[in-house]
Amino acid sequence: MQQQSKDSSLLAYVQHAGGNNDPEVEVIGAIVKQVLAAQGYVSNKAVILSLIARLETTTDAALQELYRRALERVVGLTPDDA
Repeated sequence: MQQQSKDSSLLAYVQHAGGNNDPEVEVIGAIVKQVLAAQGYVSNKAVILSLIARLETTTDAALQELYRRALERVVGLTPDDA
């Protein structure tokens, strides 16, 4: 059940922040949609792994910085496992 609460916090973040033309939120939102389409659900872990994969495969410095900032936001929204 804890995983579902993580999912809903990330979805809520994207939904509430989506109207301000924030590039990091747009990237996170696109990844959330992609993960939902592929898996039927979304988790912070799946979004984090997707962002890491994009960081590792792109050579564009501007995109790397965008993915890095988006990753920082998702990690910041992810509760510790305590």
